[in-house]
Amino acid sequence: MAQDSIPSEEVQTYFDAARIFANKDKNDLALESLEKAAKVAEANDDVKSLIDSYHKFALIYLKLNKEESTLLYSDRAKSLLKVTEYPYGSAVDKFIEALLAYENGRNFQAIFMLNEARQLNNDRNFFNNILLAEGFIYLKLEKYDSASKNFNSLIINTDLYESKYLAARAYLGMAQLDYETKKYEESALNGESALKLAKENEFFKEIIDANTLLTQVYTTMKNYEKALVKTKNLLRIRDSIFNIAKLQTEAKTAEKIQFAFMGDELKRREQKIEELNASKNQSDIAAILTAAMLTIITLLAVSLFRNNQIKLKTNDLLQTKNNELKAARDSAVSAMQAKTNFLSTVSHELRTPLYAVTGLTHLLLEENPSENQKEHLKSLKFSGDYLLNFINDILQINKIDAEKLETLNIEFNLKKVLQETIDSLQSSAKSNHTDIVLEYDNDIPSHLMSDPIKLSQIFMNLVGNALKFTKNGTVTVVAKLMKKMEEDVILYFEVRDTGIGISKDQQENIFDGFEQGSIEINREYGGSGLGLTIVKSLLGLFDSKIQLESELGEGSSFFFELNVKSKDSLVDDVPFEITESEYNFKGLHILIVEDNKINQVITKKMLTKKEITSDIANHGGEAIEMARENTYDAILMDIHMPGIGGEEATIEIRKFDTFTPIIALTAISLDDSLESFYAAGCNDVVTKPFKPEVFYQKIGENIFDKSPVKSSIS
Repeated sequence: MAQDSIPSEEVQTYFDAARIFANKDKNDLALESLEKAAKVAEANDDVKSLIDSYHKFALIYLKLNKEESTLLYSDRAKSLLKVTEYPYGSAVDKFIEALLAYENGRNFQAIFMLNEARQLNNDRNFFNNILLAEGFIYLKLEKYDSASKNFNSLIINTDLYESKYLAARAYLGMAQLDYETKKYEESALNGESALKLAKENEFFKEIIDANTLLTQVYTTMKNYEKALVKTKNLLRIRDSIFNIAKLQTEAKTAEKIQFAFMGDELKRREQKIEELNASKNQSDIAAILTAAMLTIITLLAVSLFRNNQIKLKTNDLLQTKNNELKAARDSAVSAMQAKTNFLSTVSHELRTPLYAVTGLTHLLLEENPSENQKEHLKSLKFSGDYLLNFINDILQINKIDAEKLETLNIEFNLKKVLQETIDSLQSSAKSNHTDIVLEYDNDIPSHLMSDPIKLSQIFMNLVGNALKFTKNGTVTVVAKLMKKMEEDVILYFEVRDTGIGISKDQQENIFDGFEQGSIEINREYGGSGLGLTIVKSLLGLFDSKIQLESELGEGSSFFFELNVKSKDSLVDDVPFEITESEYNFKGLHILIVEDNKINQVITKKMLTKKEITSDIANHGGEAIEMARENTYDAILMDIHMPGIGGEEATIEIRKFDTFTPIIALTAISLDDSLESFYAAGCNDVVTKPFKPEVFYQKIGENIFDKSPVKSSIS
């Protein structure tokens, strides 16, 4: 698992070896590697690596069912965390607490602690280990849908460090889940997959667990021949000289390392006692001061008693007022929740008919309408796009208000993000006869760690806003490197225009929702007035603040600073450039999964325009059967359907088909999470209603570029 700070190369080598040994159940070798890592960390005064060492010790001892030893190392790490700012260490500390809670039957408390751990660190390997732990806890709680979702996302994971191990554990989890839900055939298939992976990678414990579970499954299925084979495998492993020697070696190594650690701990305590003895001469002075303080405290006691009587009366009054405030707060929270739910429902439900409006308009425009009809259709298309942007703004603000948005921390190229944003707005710039200029500081590292999706949204709103109020002028996007210290980078961004400008009194409210300076501006330029509100809210997620300088008739400048991380160790294999691909779709065969009849017709016609043939599935269950019986170049999956929804259908399809691209077509709502779509097995997501060029581009990218199934947003 990656850390907030990078350990030395020697320590990292020991950590990597310990992880490999632990996954192969060679716990004695793993413990010895960690002992070496701890000694190097201590010699180098590397506190964070020492904390990591103690945490890894704790996890292995927990695996060996030595809870006391786990607590010993965990407590030592906690004492160091009290004097060290180390978010990753705090996250692992919560993770270990969650596992201990799970081991002791406190399942709901374990789920709560895992959520806390997830919020402290979003490293992909750490996230995958949390998913695995959650899966088994959900299984214990009989929350089978949640457990299935976690296990299926890990079966197709792309983890850099433990991909095979996580998949083997996930197959075991699914096998156990299927057994408990009486899906014995599926249980056997998943169990055999777990056993195959475990054998190929020498995961000793998983080999035992898989054989144990398969013995139980085949016995229940009355397939006694296979059950006997698995039983013999277990007996051979458990009775082997290797297994006996392994257990003895593990026990000796665990006790030896723990004894050495206890000896070091005693030395630390003795040193502390010596330090206290050295200060013994100061104890006499302390006694005199204590006596003086007692005299003062006695005098104060009488005064405090009187004050306490007054405080009791005041507290009664404050308690009454506090109860009134709580009631008012609860009422406000309920009202906010009602507003949030209403806006979410309305914005989501409007997307379905709007998809029909925009889709049919696009099709009609391509069918050689008369000039008079073309003019009306273009007006209809403009109105549909305007309404879609307005709905998107409302949904975005609603998500921020409901605290449904969290920042990602993934690697990206900033110049590429900015250039793609500018390219997407070039048509708006041309219509206003305005140039967009990018001033990019080439000293900015090419590999940064942050949230490129939200940064794109920020610049889309800022540049789009600048273009709206600038005609026959220039919009300039500036990106500068202000400061770089190791991996910490401070960037300066600015979007300035030569447009109409903003008066001083209007600048005070320009970032408030639905504010555009004046009614006249709204009538002339249109828009919802939410763009800058969204920018302000999104930057708040990065602990950054948007600032403004503007003069009427002179233009405006919006600027802010952003703290990100750099990855200097990564090198570009291919020079950066942006190209748009043209695809030949002729002859492709695609499955459309959609319950709305109008949307079925529109999507099918849009595919036919590109000489793509298609089949239609009316719901998730039908989609699973058609995908099993036929071969498709891609599957367009609606997410929200009655019965078996798109996510569940995707999970089922991925059990027998991990290759065919699945693109989610969804009218995204407040509670939808792109992360959950990818975790289910989708390759990409297109939100409805979509622009035709985006629709075709996504199909081309996922079919011809053969993107692997994603497990995270990228």
